[in-house]
Amino acid sequence: QVQLVESGGGLVQAGDSLRLSCAASGRMLSSYIMGWFRQAPGKEREIVATLSWGGGSTWYTDSVKGRFTISRDNLQMNSLKPEDTAVYYCAVAVSAFSKYNYWGQGTQVTVSS
Repeated sequence: QVQLVESGGGLVQAGDSLRLSCAASGRMLSSYIMGWFRQAPGKEREIVATLSWGGGSTWYTDSVKGRFTISRDNLQMNSLKPEDTAVYYCAVAVSAFSKYNYWGQGTQVTVSS
């Protein structure tokens, strides 16, 4: 069992940086995948970035490449844009072939223009 608690959201201006944290309790195995998702008002939830817990490989959706960096503990977001406004969630899948079974409570990020 894994429990996830996010923190670090807030209101920033376009161009600012923000770091979201995801504290994972419980045993994280090397096969696990950590992902960050976001959901903007009126839109479907989208995956933003993933990290292979054991190997460290990362993936980013095109809209955040070069601006966001995922690590085991954080999602560093630079050069924020108003379109990055959303509730951000960290989640864990037990393997690259499974659904995301564990979710945090979400943290709001608002970027003003």
